[in-house]
Amino acid sequence: MLEEDQTKVTAMLGSRYLATFEDQINMWNKNLELINNVVSSLREVQQSWGYLENLFIHSEEVRKELPKESDEFVQIDTDVKFLLKQAKHLQFAITFSIEDGYLQKIESANEKLAKCEKALQRFMEDKKTCFPRFYFVSPADLLDILSNGNIPTKVMPHMPKIFQAIETLKLETGQVSPAAVGMQSCVGIEYVEFSTALKLIGKVEVYLQDVIDIMNKTLRDIAGASLKKFAQYKRTEWLKLDCSQCTLLVSLSNWVIDVERGF
Repeated sequence: MLEEDQTKVTAMLGSRYLATFEDQINMWNKNLELINNVVSSLREVQQSWGYLENLFIHSEEVRKELPKESDEFVQIDTDVKFLLKQAKHLQFAITFSIEDGYLQKIESANEKLAKCEKALQRFMEDKKTCFPRFYFVSPADLLDILSNGNIPTKVMPHMPKIFQAIETLKLETGQVSPAAVGMQSCVGIEYVEFSTALKLIGKVEVYLQDVIDIMNKTLRDIAGASLKKFAQYKRTEWLKLDCSQCTLLVSLSNWVIDVERGF
């Protein structure tokens, strides 16, 4: 509707009867342009503020890593909430748009939000460098992981995006901090208990690297035990004892041993 009205006013400006209504047409042309600028700028502000708020206000990790930007965001948050409250109170787009200084406030908020976003991009790049698997996670998912890093239960839904074929980790809760005690496959039904429970504390990129280490240790331990079991059980029974990955590994190892023996 706004675009249609702007088109009509532009047509009026080219009319030969312009002189009669010139002041009114110029007023509408100016106001419609102002409404367009305010609405489009406020939409950009809302989009940026909407997802940055959860990070800069509610995420301890982000506030700790980006203290300066977090302090600036508190003021941005206050300004944006004031503008949205005024928009709801005034109701009409033109009444809100022509309020003195509102467009300047919106544009200022946009500029500050852009700086916060750049700082956040650098922050995310640092996290990806520390834990390279984050390079394969979408920005939206990575932001969610980082903002909830101190709450491992909220990070669990992202496990399939970080670890191939892993649905989730089994957590022991009820303690000061949860501990991962095993991993659940998302391909078929398979659960593997960790060799030792792993406390998920500290930065998310650090404890996820610890998860990789305990996964490797657990599979190494299981494979070592399975290699001994191979000689003790019938093959049909042995196949059911351990997780598939270790069973395949031990089976191939024994095949190599048999081939070498044959040579």
